[in-house]
Amino acid sequence: MSSPRPARLYSPQVLALAIELAAYPLGDELPLRAEARSRTCGSTITVGLSLDANGAIGRVGMQVSACAIGQGSAALLARSAKGCDAGSIAATLTGLEQWLAGTGELPAWPDLELLAPARAHPARHAALLLPWKAASKALSSRDAAG
Repeated sequence: MSSPRPARLYSPQVLALAIELAAYPLGDELPLRAEARSRTCGSTITVGLSLDANGAIGRVGMQVSACAIGQGSAALLARSAKGCDAGSIAATLTGLEQWLAGTGELPAWPDLELLAPARAHPARHAALLLPWKAASKALSSRDAAG
């Protein structure tokens, strides 16, 4: 009797997420910016954000040079970040770090389960975390400036 096949790391759904990034260009009108780089794999991401009148994320733009897991993670963040605040992004980052370390559950962020196969691939963990780190850093730059 054979054991069940593990989920594919680069599923069609994950690959489709990478295409979504075209909808989130990094423009000059996004004043809050930060870059995150993985020393493990060399992936980089620059996130630009603008805030709405309530201080929540209004728009997101990204420039991503990463594997499909990093691109997929970036797309999931961009897709659902509108209306979120710094605390929500930071909590999701912390939750992802705990989940990848095996000490917590997958955070409740829309469609994050699409990236679940990456947990079994430690070499992809840094890329998965990059967009969340860059967004948290961009949001904290507002706090530091203001």
